[in-house]
Amino acid sequence: MRDFFKLINLRLIAIATLTFLLGWQLGHRDIEVKWANYKPIFSVTNRELPKNVNLDFKLFWDTWDLISRTYIDKKALDPQKMFYGAISGMVSAIGDPYTVFLPPQQQKSTKEELGGSFEGVGIQLGFNEATASADGLGGKRLLVIAPLDGTPAKKAGIKPQDMIVKIDEKDTFGMSLPEAVNLIRGPKGTQVGLTIFREGDSDTRNFILTRETIIVKSVEVSFKQSKAGKHVAVIKLSRFGERTEEEWKQAVDQIVAKNPAALILDLRNNPGGYLEGAVFAASEFLEGGDVVLQENNTGQRVAFKVNRAGRLTKIPMEALINKGSASASEIVAGALQDRKRAKLIGEKSFGKGTIQEAQDLANNTGIHITVAKWLTPSGRWVNDTKGFDPDIKVEAPRPEAEEKEEDSDPQLDKALELLE
Repeated sequence: MRDFFKLINLRLIAIATLTFLLGWQLGHRDIEVKWANYKPIFSVTNRELPKNVNLDFKLFWDTWDLISRTYIDKKALDPQKMFYGAISGMVSAIGDPYTVFLPPQQQKSTKEELGGSFEGVGIQLGFNEATASADGLGGKRLLVIAPLDGTPAKKAGIKPQDMIVKIDEKDTFGMSLPEAVNLIRGPKGTQVGLTIFREGDSDTRNFILTRETIIVKSVEVSFKQSKAGKHVAVIKLSRFGERTEEEWKQAVDQIVAKNPAALILDLRNNPGGYLEGAVFAASEFLEGGDVVLQENNTGQRVAFKVNRAGRLTKIPMEALINKGSASASEIVAGALQDRKRAKLIGEKSFGKGTIQEAQDLANNTGIHITVAKWLTPSGRWVNDTKGFDPDIKVEAPRPEAEEKEEDSDPQLDKALELLE
């Protein structure tokens, strides 16, 4: 499957992340745009409007020409930036925060993150309209899906479901994911200010974070002893990126070599990533059958099935989820729950049930387009506030409890108890 996706230069992303050339619908003639008294900036080849579109693009060019002739600060008029802005506006007009156009820098940042290394503070972002409205701030507001372990955001106390109201005093209302990512990321050693609203608070909190180089290892293995002396492996799966498959194989090698009595899959604060990575991971635990269903805009469903012989199909297991478990990690959790392979322990998951198609475009730009929604093998769809309810609800310790006892992890303790 990996080779297939590479062949057509397309990846399916089930995360809350981030070609479309304006010229595809510009009419029946070649159009050349001139910038005031400067040389032509670009030309658009002759393309016909789709049959169901009846638009006169003269308004666009009239507006471009009017701004170029009359705007007071000519230095502020960047033709390339305006061109990308026009495409971004067209895409964002759809109203889906996960369908976005990525100018070169944002495209670069997205690929770096999925590659496992970038400079920033370690926050995975998303949206949740119902949560934002419930807190009285209105509209789709930017949310923290999860802070990554060991990063400035995690160390500072940023939590899943925190609402980011401002970034360096810039209001995030109506802000796209790529724009937010671009503002939060930056060179190592520089600072970014975040204004956060947390559920249960009466006012916002301010955080000043210093950016670092974030190296994200997506799979880690540790071994625990239950109270009865059982040897239990714990796989911490933090994302589904470029290196996940290789790291996963190494982790499973360790587990097989140790031959533990049971296993815990920790999907907490896993914001998602590649759909194929979710299918690959779930296939380690399931013997045949469906992992996830993909439903397109006509209602047609395609099943992604177990695609290999897993090495951990017989070992008893449980899985941990929380508010930061989203998208591809929810696919794995849903498959394990539906197939009765493991109980879900912890808190309700984030709830992102759509799939984005990521394509590289010309001039180092890119686009993510929501092309389908995903459902569990039994047909359940989790999106927005739905999420997955755990089989056994165990709240995470409150911040003050975490400060008193750093090793306190009641969710993990409950999983170990159930595996006795």
